[in-house]
Formats: sequence, structure tokens, C-alpha cells
Amino acid sequence: MDKTLNSAPVSVRTHIGFFGRMNAGKSSLINALTKQAVSIVSPEAGTTTDVVKKTMEIHGIGPCVLLDTAGIDDEGAVGRMRVAAARRAAESTDIAVVLFSEEDCRAEAAWVERFHAVSTPVIAVLSRADERTDAENTGLQEHIRCETGITPIAASAVTGEGLEALQEALIRAAARAAEKPSILGSLVKPGDVVLLVMPQDPQAPEGRLILPEVQTIREALDRHCVSLCVQPEELPAALACLRDPPALIVTDSQVFDRVYALKPAGTRLTSFSVLFAGCKGDIDYYVQSARMIDTLTEASRVLIAECCTHAPLSEDIGRVKIPGMLRRRTGPGLTVDVTAGADFPADLGTYDLVIQCGGCMLNRKSVMNRIQRAKDAGVPMTNYGVAIAYIKGILDRIDTGRN
Repeated sequence: MDKTLNSAPVSVRTHIGFFGRMNAGKSSLINALTKQAVSIVSPEAGTTTDVVKKTMEIHGIGPCVLLDTAGIDDEGAVGRMRVAAARRAAESTDIAVVLFSEEDCRAEAAWVERFHAVSTPVIAVLSRADERTDAENTGLQEHIRCETGITPIAASAVTGEGLEALQEALIRAAARAAEKPSILGSLVKPGDVVLLVMPQDPQAPEGRLILPEVQTIREALDRHCVSLCVQPEELPAALACLRDPPALIVTDSQVFDRVYALKPAGTRLTSFSVLFAGCKGDIDYYVQSARMIDTLTEASRVLIAECCTHAPLSEDIGRVKIPGMLRRRTGPGLTVDVTAGADFPADLGTYDLVIQCGGCMLNRKSVMNRIQRAKDAGVPMTNYGVAIAYIKGILDRIDTGRN
């Protein structure tokens, strides 16, 4: 059986990043912690040239992704690219393990500050403890505590010293990192009927559902709701079969208006994209930013930011449909740029609006970092579902589940 069908998606796994200088022992520590050869280990500095990702289950932590990054002190043109990759990895890191290996710890301290600035839990490790005496380790631990405010765990991948303490620290940090908003929020309670309207158009993957649909159905089941799934054409028949109106209808943003016209009085309506805006992003900022659509002109510039990479189809929502909706309001001259996957411009200052997809392929930390970058640049940012609801004039009638 295909393991990908039975494993947790990367976007819902706890991302644990390991950061430190070249040859600080990051790869060795990961291998010792997991008891697997996850990363290549070599005495030659710079062996890890790009971020190595390993998805796995760790007892007490659950499904996680381990990120082994290049040295933060790497140099030269290629070295700077490696450090840039480590910085990108930091943006998706839920828990940061920062390795200290020398008395001069200014570089590591700067990374600790970077993580604290975005409220990422940091676990400090004094690596390669077997190469020093106990007294030397104790002295370095105190020095690092004075510099960073964190007492590092003295650990050795060779002897196993400190590995149990590190795992316990990771378990505690993972428990805090797991406290994330739910998808359905306050929209449902046990026993409610949830009707999911899911168009299976050419964009839908053959033989399976897209990730937001799967995750929403799973949460509805976990919350003991009655879940019914239909395509838009079958919505009238589904409603007619029900003794009472459903408590909630969740639909694709593209058919908001069609579904809204059929929605029974008293039934709440939302979309998959709006739900993910609430559980993965800043729904209030998205709603506020969507109103900036009215200020766009042909001279404006909009960024469409997809979080996944796929072969675009003729009716692609991000590359075709949303730009078309915007240009019908502003005129054909509106500039629309599109990025996909991990690509996200370092400089957002040239844009008047950023419209991101639901973000189902990214973890919450990644999405929140993107939002913060937009806020820092003074650029409004919304997402597909919120933008479409605003354009269709029904945003004030859509439930977000955050109340």
C-alpha cells in the first residue's frame, strides 16, 4: 500500500529545525536522536549543502519533519546561498534546535533572537560534549546562558549524553506548538450535519480529493458531525433529502454565489479556503486587506502566491480565474505576478496586494511568516476564498468560524 495515503501531510507535522555552525554536529545529533542515518555525516565542513528533510514519527512528539540545515557560518557565493536556504527553513520551523559548539556564540545568539522575534520555541544544545571535560562543558553552558538567557543541554551523538533530555525538551515544546486553531472553529458541534459541496472540475485530481477537503472531512468526523459530500449539481437533491437544514455548508470559493442562492435560512456558509485562512493565517487581516481590491487600478500590481507546485490548467483559479475577476474590475492593464511553492519575493514593496491560496501545503508557521513579511512591508494580504467572496459581494455573509 502507498505509504503517502496513510501518513500525515507535511503541512500538519511539527517542523523541527536544527541550526548551527558548520561541523557543529547537527547531522550527527539528528541521526543519534532518530537512530537512523537521516543525514550524511562527514568531518569535512559544509557536507550539508541544502536543507535535508526527514518526515517521521517520534514517540511523544508524533508526526514531525526534521530539518537539517547548512552551517550558519558558511561563506562564499555558494555558502551564502546555503545560509539563505537555512533562513527559509527557519520560516517554517515550529521548534528550533540551535547547536552551540564554541565560546564565541554571537552567531548562534543572533539566530536565537531571530526565533524569539517570531515566537518560535528554542532548545539550545551544547554539542559534541564528549570532546570536553565536564568542567569545560559546565563553563561553556554558563557562558551561553549569560549570552542568550538559555542554558543549553550538553549532548553527544557519540556517547548518547543529553539525548534523553533533548527528547524530553522536544516533547514539551511540541505540546505547545500543537496548540493551533482548528479548521471548523466554532462553526459546528457534535451531531451537526455538515454538507460539503465539492466541484470535481478539471482542476480536481483524478481518483482523489484535494487536501483541504480531506482535512475538513476528517475534522468533521473527529468532532462527531454528520458529513455529506456532493457536487454543486446535486446540492438541491441533497437539501431535499434532509429532514432539517444542515448546520453548515462548506463549499469551494468558486461556486460561492451558486451555493448561497440555495442555502436554507439559518444554515451557515463558508468555504474551504476561508476555513484555512482562519486556521493557518490571520483571518482578520485577510478580510481587512480584501477591501483594498476596490482601490486597485490598471496601474496596480498584484501578487498571486500559490503554496503548492502543479501544472496549471486552462481554468486555473490562481493564474486565470482570480486575475480575470480583478481585471474585470480594474481594466486589462492590471499587472499580476504568480509565484508557486516555496518561492515568495523577499521584497513585497512593489505590490499593492498579495493574494495567497489557502496554504494547505504549508504549515501555519510558514503562512504566518509570509503574513508578517507583508505587514512589515505595509502591503495588504488576503487569500483566494476571502478575495473571491469580497469580489462576489458576499464576504459579510460568510462565516469564518473564528467568533
